[in-house]
Amino acid sequence: MKKILVPTDFSACAENAVNFAVESARIFPTTITLLHAFELNGDVYTDYLGVNKEYNQSQLHEATDKLTQLKLSIEKKDTLSVESMVFTGSVKESILQTSSEKNSDLVVMGTAGVNGLLQKLWGSTTSAIIGKSKVPVLAIPVNYQWKKPAKILLSTNHFETEPSILDAIFDLANCYGAQVQVVVFTNEAHDTALVFLEQDRKIPAYEQMLKDRYKHTMIGVDHLFGTDFELVLQNYINHNQVDMLAMIPYKRSFADKIFHPSITKRMSYHLKVPLLAVPAKEG
Repeated sequence: MKKILVPTDFSACAENAVNFAVESARIFPTTITLLHAFELNGDVYTDYLGVNKEYNQSQLHEATDKLTQLKLSIEKKDTLSVESMVFTGSVKESILQTSSEKNSDLVVMGTAGVNGLLQKLWGSTTSAIIGKSKVPVLAIPVNYQWKKPAKILLSTNHFETEPSILDAIFDLANCYGAQVQVVVFTNEAHDTALVFLEQDRKIPAYEQMLKDRYKHTMIGVDHLFGTDFELVLQNYINHNQVDMLAMIPYKRSFADKIFHPSITKRMSYHLKVPLLAVPAKEG
C-alpha cells in the first residue's frame, strides 16, 4: 500500500478521511496525496467578459492555500510523505483521473448519512465514485473514531478467487496486521435449499484455499443466511467486533443483485465502520 489518494473539500466529512489516512501512514509507509477539485464558475462567454474571472481566481487561491496549509500541518506533526494537488474540474473526474495518473493503491474518502442535514455533497460524491473507480475506495463514516483495524470482514457470495481482488483486501489487512473474516450470504427469499446446501458444502474448501494463498493472515469463513442482506450483515458486524467491511460491487448479472454497486453505495451511508469497495474484474 504505497500510495493513498485523499480527496478533500475541507469539510468535517473529508477531514475524517484525511485523519484515517494519516493514522494509517503512521503504521505502514505510504505517500498521501491530498486532492482538492475546484469547479470554475460561469461559462466561456462570461469568462471572456471577465465576470467570473476575478471570483474564480480568488476562490482558487483560497483553496490552494488551504490545501498547502493542510499538507504542511501533517508534515510538521507527523513527518509523513505528503503531496497536494488542486484539480480544475469536476470532483468525480478529478478523483478518477488523479488516481490513475498517480497509480494510487487506495482512495480514502469521507461519507455521510442520507437523512436530513447529513445528506452532504461529499458523501454523495463518495457514493458516486464507488463502482466507477478502478482502484479500491475506502469510505470513512463522518462520525467514525479512528481505530486500528483488527478484523476486516469480506462479504461475498461468489467464493471469489481473482487475485487482483483478493490481494487488495489481504494486502491492506497485512498492513494493519488484521485478520480477515469472510462471510458467504444465502438469500432465503430467492435461493433454493439446494443453493444453500451447495454454498455450505463449498465453504471448507474455500477457507482452505484462502489459508493456503495468504499464509500470514488469520482467516475464517462463515455462512450467513436470511431475507434481508443488509440487516443480517449489520447484525454480524455489531456482534463480531468488525472494524472494516470489504465488498465487491459486481455488475455482471442478476445473480449479483445483492452485491450490486447500488447496495454497496447504500451500505456506505449506514455503516459505522469504514467500507472498502474493491472493483470487480470486468468481463
